[in-house]
Amino acid sequence: MPDDSTHGFQAGQTGLIVRIPDAEPAVRTWRERFDPSARAGVPAHITVLFPFLDESRIDARVRSALTDVFSRHHAFDLRFASCGRFPGVLYLAPEPDTPVRRLTEAIADRWPEAPPYGGKFTDVVPHLTLADGQDDAALEEIEAGLLGALPFTSRVSSVDLMVHNGTRWQVRASFALRA
Repeated sequence: MPDDSTHGFQAGQTGLIVRIPDAEPAVRTWRERFDPSARAGVPAHITVLFPFLDESRIDARVRSALTDVFSRHHAFDLRFASCGRFPGVLYLAPEPDTPVRRLTEAIADRWPEAPPYGGKFTDVVPHLTLADGQDDAALEEIEAGLLGALPFTSRVSSVDLMVHNGTRWQVRASFALRA
């Protein structure tokens, strides 16, 4: 989930993601080797918002508000046909990325105290991380290994609340998008 350069996941951290199960056959092996979030239990996904509220703040009122926010957004399809890069990071780029951006904006507007990535970036780029903290040679190897697996399409119909328990990330709740 988080593209956290320290990879220091903490108990009680939460994040909101859209799972991309259709990516798993193509990316699982790469993510398990090169993405710390995969080794910590996070499935192939696109982050909607990380970090979200601390787990201690997630109560019935927050869950109700999440249900309300997400139910205003329609389910959508994403196509994955190409890779992109940040420094040390290789990712799959979703097309179109506008529906994910709208989800992020809606949550950030509702909870301004939880800006995406802690406010580190002015432009949040939706992406499915394949490798994090790797050199260019590793990123090139992964990208070449994915050529035969692209493109694919995945339906997004819900957003998951993930919580770190001190050891692993776990799904705590799932919020449906409008059909």
